[in-house]
Amino acid sequence: MEKQSAEEIRKAAMDFDAAVASKNIDKVLASFTDNCEIEVLGQTLDGKEGVEKWINWLHKNLKQIKFQPITILVDGNILFEEFIIRARLPGGIGVKSKQAEVLVYENYKIKSLRLYFDRLDFASAVAKDPLSKTIASRIIKKSLSGLT
Repeated sequence: MEKQSAEEIRKAAMDFDAAVASKNIDKVLASFTDNCEIEVLGQTLDGKEGVEKWINWLHKNLKQIKFQPITILVDGNILFEEFIIRARLPGGIGVKSKQAEVLVYENYKIKSLRLYFDRLDFASAVAKDPLSKTIASRIIKKSLSGLT
């Protein structure tokens, strides 16, 4: 494998983020190698079929997406990014989530994407009825017990 430029990897990552935000599925798919894998929420999705499953799931659950990069580091063929996602859910509710991703590149295409975020960022936003809202609120409060 040919050595990849850190600057070109950064550019490929920004193009990927733009394709996700603009819902350009063809461009998203073109950002990945044929034998890629995605890890998200404890699930591993393989190949372009997995990418398509992930991007369809993402766009079904987030109608509008904006990325705000915080930290981007490139080491060899690995890009680490910490970012804030601001999104609109199907009902129009806004949500903000701090996330991180690790991308492994091969010839400037993503061979591996590992995405990390706290599901609780979305819990109170998707809770509709009073019982669900109460449960989500209690879980969030309990998870912070001793820190606040």
